[in-house]
Amino acid sequence: MDGRDLVRSVIAVGSAGAAQGLRTVRAAWRRRRADAAGLPPRGTERARVPGPVRDVVPGPGGGVVRFARTELRITVAVNGAVFWGWDGAGPEPSYALAGRCPEPDPRAVLEPDKDGGWRVVAERVTVSVSRHGAVEVLTPGGVSLRRELPPRWWEPVGGGTSRWTQRSEVAADARFFGLGGRASGPRLRNGTYRLWNTDPGHPFGPGDDPLYITMPVQLVVADAAAHLVFQDTSWDGTVTLREGEEGAGSGHDRAGTCDLRMDGGPLRCWMMVGTPARVLHTWATLTGVPALPPAWALGHHHARWGFGGEQEVRRIVAGYQERDLPLDAVHLDIDHFDGHQVFTVDQEQFPKLPGLAEDLRRDGIRLVSIVDPAVKAEPGNAVYDSGSAEDAFVRDASGRLVHGVVWPGESVHPDFTHTRVRAWWGRMYEERLGQGFSGFWHDMNEPTSFTAFGESTLPRSARHSLEGYGGDHREAHNVYALCMARAAYEGLRELTPEERPFIFSRSGWAGMQRYGGAWSGDVATGWPGLRASLSLVMSLGLCGVPYSGPDVGGFDGSPSPELYLRWFQLGAYLPLFRTHASLRAGRREPWEFGADVLAHARVVLVERRRLLPYFMTLAHLAQRTGAPYVRPLWWGAPEDRALRGCEDAFLLGDCLLVAPVLDPGVSRRTVQLPVGRWYDTVTERAYEGPCQVLIDAPLSRIPVLARAGAVVPVRGDDGGLELEVWAPALGRTGGGLVVPDAGDGWEEPEIEVYVTRWEGRRVVVERDGEDGVSEPPHPVRVRGLGRH
Repeated sequence: MDGRDLVRSVIAVGSAGAAQGLRTVRAAWRRRRADAAGLPPRGTERARVPGPVRDVVPGPGGGVVRFARTELRITVAVNGAVFWGWDGAGPEPSYALAGRCPEPDPRAVLEPDKDGGWRVVAERVTVSVSRHGAVEVLTPGGVSLRRELPPRWWEPVGGGTSRWTQRSEVAADARFFGLGGRASGPRLRNGTYRLWNTDPGHPFGPGDDPLYITMPVQLVVADAAAHLVFQDTSWDGTVTLREGEEGAGSGHDRAGTCDLRMDGGPLRCWMMVGTPARVLHTWATLTGVPALPPAWALGHHHARWGFGGEQEVRRIVAGYQERDLPLDAVHLDIDHFDGHQVFTVDQEQFPKLPGLAEDLRRDGIRLVSIVDPAVKAEPGNAVYDSGSAEDAFVRDASGRLVHGVVWPGESVHPDFTHTRVRAWWGRMYEERLGQGFSGFWHDMNEPTSFTAFGESTLPRSARHSLEGYGGDHREAHNVYALCMARAAYEGLRELTPEERPFIFSRSGWAGMQRYGGAWSGDVATGWPGLRASLSLVMSLGLCGVPYSGPDVGGFDGSPSPELYLRWFQLGAYLPLFRTHASLRAGRREPWEFGADVLAHARVVLVERRRLLPYFMTLAHLAQRTGAPYVRPLWWGAPEDRALRGCEDAFLLGDCLLVAPVLDPGVSRRTVQLPVGRWYDTVTERAYEGPCQVLIDAPLSRIPVLARAGAVVPVRGDDGGLELEVWAPALGRTGGGLVVPDAGDGWEEPEIEVYVTRWEGRRVVVERDGEDGVSEPPHPVRVRGLGRH
């Protein structure tokens, strides 16, 4: 017995209460024994590298390059994405991809290169392969974007899974973004980042890594072009990044490097090149377009762990209504379950839950239910009995059910990597719909299983179907939440085919945007947690997940009135705008922080409701283009190096720039502006970028600027759609896109295109349609005219 684990066991029993503490101690030792018996010993390993090129076999979009000890498959797709896979690995099967792979580009040609290497030449990229296995992707002009050095494998002598490592080099000026939901970004500094979805077990801040959503997805921005690279393996691993330096050493540039080390899985990669907008669009065509949320999900949500019962929910809703505060959804946490058991209701606290849901819905408020994957392992529990009949739960290498400890106590977990199990789980949501719920909040799905020491998840030796291929939790862990979201989404499509499902999740993986969004998880209450909230949303957006948001106010503790208000102001401009707190945290209702905070929060809520047509437009555009709602300032000008390091402001679509206050005691803040004219949306003062400006940021507001010429769809005083137009700079034109949306169905509304221009001394706004130019069908209000 490890002495440190013994100490942890004693601490667990004392801190969690005797019964729960003993359960977590037993779970930890049970997990350790399972892995000792079920995982093959690593033993002696043999290193392997590709060796020299032997021959090539041309094929559609590229071909196969054969080396002495392996082979490399390269394909350039018609959408410009490049795939390469070692040891014969192809792009399928893959949990990340949506449907079939894109067709190979018939114009891409495999031809000899210098020094005995080969290259694939396509319209947008050239892929060069050296004679010893280095893979380099270049622009058509010959500028190197990324160079992958020859990989190295470590193979168990007696057979088994090979570990591997791959070093990549990028330009000295390149900067790294992405890797899922990271609290320390969005720009990823030098350091090592783990690729293993992890519940940290405590409220997190910028220094915590990894967190709930990790993805082997990097967006790299350099002067020559941006590129997105995706290493398609779900196994545990690490990414070590080191930014380059220009003029390092004797006047020479030092390349940036990325060292990827994986515990197993195929060594295969996708890469796409171009502007940020282009690479995110290509990524969406590859991994699936983002799910479109229902219109109400873009409003304000109120949640809490520990509402206590129906009367408390009604009291809080009445508080919003009495103070004339907009509210669109209320979320119920695990305390509304019967004994924390999923798909149940505590009948004492919520005796008439469908009636509550109906009353709220009449007032335009939806109920959202938490859903955990863990099922109480007890005969008589309807979900356990039903799942047992379906043989739905994860088993170990000996065929026994794998037991863990979660909120209901001893629990089992469905194997969502099995088609039949996903279909069974999807049918379970009929119970939730019958209770009146309209949306679903997936939690604890890393998956988390409490242990006194070691990893708080299922044993790595636990067996999974993995779509019939078979494997263990080392491969299934990172895609577990993705498959759970798929089960819910497909189930809801069957149960309520006329409505768009609303699902958001604490954990996930590449491609999760197909089924819904994400939220931050348990972000710590404090100014660092506020800063981490923005980082997570921006990082996920650059990995293709456009809909996400934090717990406004932080998960734990009691925020000061100032902190709460600044968090509230930020949250109002993020896709998921939700207040939430833990059982032991302070209140989160706006009126709990004093009259001034309440007045300022009311302004924020009214503005969010006014901007709902703009958020709906951004949601439709995200589905059609893959572009996130929340974008870094460099989105439209990645060549502007001053913008690459700006992490305290963001673009909301093409029209708005939001500069939240992330530090205490701030009443003015510096804002870095991209090129063009920008208007302060309160004072209508105009600024000419690129530049830095100092803007007032009193407690009553944060700086929000509008791009000159922008057309912003807003909710008018009568509730109808109105166009808020910001005057273009003199001699310039502008414009914007508007996607009207009636609500929750599947109709695809037409994208309305608007053009703004000066005609004499007035601004003209016209709709540019298939039948030519016409008058806008909505009221128009022009702003910024007094600044010309």
